[in-house]
Amino acid sequence: MGKTLVFVGLAIAALGVIVMLGLPIGRLPGDFVIKRDNFSFYFPMTTSIILSLLLTLLFAFFRR
Repeated sequence: MGKTLVFVGLAIAALGVIVMLGLPIGRLPGDFVIKRDNFSFYFPMTTSIILSLLLTLLFAFFRR
């Protein structure tokens, strides 16, 4: 339980630092945006892949 709380706290702190620095979250090259007259569709492909890789590495690190 303790490791989980530390992990969640670090993840929230890291997200806060990213937002404070103004780094583009969700607006990376490879994220698809389709805008029409009454319709807009956003699919964060690259962002999803990067988040998946980071979470996989973090979970593997904390599992050991």
